[in-house]
Amino acid sequence: MPAIADVARLAGVSKATASRALSGRGHVAEETRRRVEAAAAEIGYIVSPDAASLVTGRTKNVGVVIPFVNRWFFGEVLEGIERALLAAGYDLTLYNVDGAGAERDRVFGFFLARKRVDAVIAVGVELAPHELAALERRDKPVVVLGGGEAGASGSARLGIDDRAVGQLATEHLLRLGHTRIAHLAGLGAADAPLTVPGRRRHGFLDAMSAAGLTPGGRAEIVECEMSMPGGHEATLQLLGHPGRRPTAVFAASDEVAFGAMRAAERLGLQLPRDLSVIGVDGHAYAEMFGLTTVEQRPSEQGRLAVEVALRLLGDSTLVDPLPDSGAPLPTRLVVRSSTTAPQR
Repeated sequence: MPAIADVARLAGVSKATASRALSGRGHVAEETRRRVEAAAAEIGYIVSPDAASLVTGRTKNVGVVIPFVNRWFFGEVLEGIERALLAAGYDLTLYNVDGAGAERDRVFGFFLARKRVDAVIAVGVELAPHELAALERRDKPVVVLGGGEAGASGSARLGIDDRAVGQLATEHLLRLGHTRIAHLAGLGAADAPLTVPGRRRHGFLDAMSAAGLTPGGRAEIVECEMSMPGGHEATLQLLGHPGRRPTAVFAASDEVAFGAMRAAERLGLQLPRDLSVIGVDGHAYAEMFGLTTVEQRPSEQGRLAVEVALRLLGDSTLVDPLPDSGAPLPTRLVVRSSTTAPQR
């Protein structure tokens, strides 16, 4: 089996220089680095991750905590993270957790805090102060993408302005002339105002209040699971009283919106004549459904989360300021055929 000494001899450098060139740690002239890499490729030498971690203290592995892997938004974010980590020479360890419980405690108390990951990216997971503190004590930088605010000094938060998104979506319906507007909010939105569903609900209320249209009861805000079945079931409930039917619905996600559209059609309503529907995400199927939506770019958000994690680790060549807790990530309103003015 080839050794680092064989690479150094073929490249005409010392073992220390060959090690620095292949590990990426320490300064090596670019021409020398290319010569060492060519020598390693010629004899089939592969850097041992375990040996490299002993020298650098790094595992080249990032832990990713995510609540769902079977929903479009999270799948897109995960794909962006994976591509960016692979391009940077890092591995990914995935932890699928949501809510509280013994399984979550094991993930944060042992697997992430004690085992060998260099940094943690939490996607749409509300991190408790003690979870952040445990990671910070062990010098694990944390990037929170969506979800609650990151509070530890070694952490950063990325995300869109979900409250502004909720307001923008509702204002679009108001500008079309709708006054009976319902909101399909995510579960727990009312009780957890700092979550993504909670912020979007606040944005809806902000826009309605500014228009002098304070919602008048549970019928106008229905909480549901952020999925197509959740949106379908909630819309059947919402539209079950013909005398109080809204003329427009703001769904907290595109998947909820798809479910709402299918439920309305099942009840014999014509879209958008009888009901306008707007969502949030920019789902890959939004154009096929003709769905008006506030579009975000989850795959790009995943890439940015990796870039921030690498900068916190000091393993990035970029010197721009961190795109963390400052300006929100971009969104845009995309108008399609699912929204129109209400019938007189």
